[in-house]
Amino acid sequence: MLDEKKLMSMVLWGKSGTGKTTIARLLAYESGSKFVEINSTSTKLEEVRKIFAEALKDLQLTGKKTIVFCDEIHRFSKTQQDAFLGPVESGTITLIAATTENPSFKVISALLSRCRTFTLDSLGEDDLVKILERAMVAENYTSPLLDAEMLRYFASFSDGDARTALNLLELAMSLSRNPSITKEEIKKRLTKTLVYDRAGDQHYENISALHKSIRGSDPNAALYYLSRMLKSGEDPRYIARRLIVVASEDVGLADNSMLSLATATYSACEKIGMPECRINLSHAVVALSLAPKSTRAYRALHAAEAALEEPGIASLPIPLHLRNAPTKLMKEMGYSEGYKYNPDYLDGRVKQEYLPEGLRGRNFLEDTDLGTKIDEDFVDEDTLRPELED
Repeated sequence: MLDEKKLMSMVLWGKSGTGKTTIARLLAYESGSKFVEINSTSTKLEEVRKIFAEALKDLQLTGKKTIVFCDEIHRFSKTQQDAFLGPVESGTITLIAATTENPSFKVISALLSRCRTFTLDSLGEDDLVKILERAMVAENYTSPLLDAEMLRYFASFSDGDARTALNLLELAMSLSRNPSITKEEIKKRLTKTLVYDRAGDQHYENISALHKSIRGSDPNAALYYLSRMLKSGEDPRYIARRLIVVASEDVGLADNSMLSLATATYSACEKIGMPECRINLSHAVVALSLAPKSTRAYRALHAAEAALEEPGIASLPIPLHLRNAPTKLMKEMGYSEGYKYNPDYLDGRVKQEYLPEGLRGRNFLEDTDLGTKIDEDFVDEDTLRPELED
């Protein structure tokens, strides 16, 4: 885009410290455009419109384009985001928006369709080490305490965030000036287990990973995601609510006791709270992971719901013999007539229709607990296993 001098509006989506602001500044510098930086948390709509007016004036008088960099655009309301549509559409400004949240959910579709979305991955350890080494050179600072091993240690604790890595280095440089301090003391003071922002996308990503790990009968992965969520300050009741769903959706008829365990776990989370209830959550997560799985009831529900979408099915008349007849008129109309009360019969067995006439013979509940697809990767493993055993 720079080579062809056709810089289009864009959304840069990535975690903190992946270089969104840096990329925007580099693009503005290389293109020779005027660069205006705004932040959704501090810039008011009136200020934004003033920037648009000045950009139009500069474009008309000098032909110079303006790049507006909007940090954290996901914090702008729909009305505020709407204000960008006209200037972006007309080319008055080139918008470079940065967000840590999924733009599909946080940026209005009309604006998103006018922008190119670029996804920035977290920086790797090697990238972070290189940044830290450059920072040491730029600061002209050396210390035997801040060697290659220490820089990699900081990089490993930075979760792909260059800003976090540089902050750790800056503090370490300050601490290393103390002649009595050791490397271990620096590590202990500066690093801790990093957690995610539970108000962001990872809130949903981690609960999804927990659910799918339980579904896949992997207790180790499930415990990892559980610990990660609790360490991030997630409400244990939120996790427990999902476990109640898992108990019916994924374990289901294969072990009905799991629903009781899950609801008891939710009750425990309500009554005793953290940190003790993490033990109850661990109990439930491991039990659900190890339990046999059945989606029969869940699939049957979907099948019944799908039937309601068919023409006329949702309004089929309920058979008269299944309707209550609390009044004389209803009895005269045939309500409840011919109904066989199952407990009156041997083993409760009677020959009686329960579905409406238009659905008779239809089965929603399948015989199998799970699907019939075969994972090709698993087949390859089984094929190789005899050779390995030999």
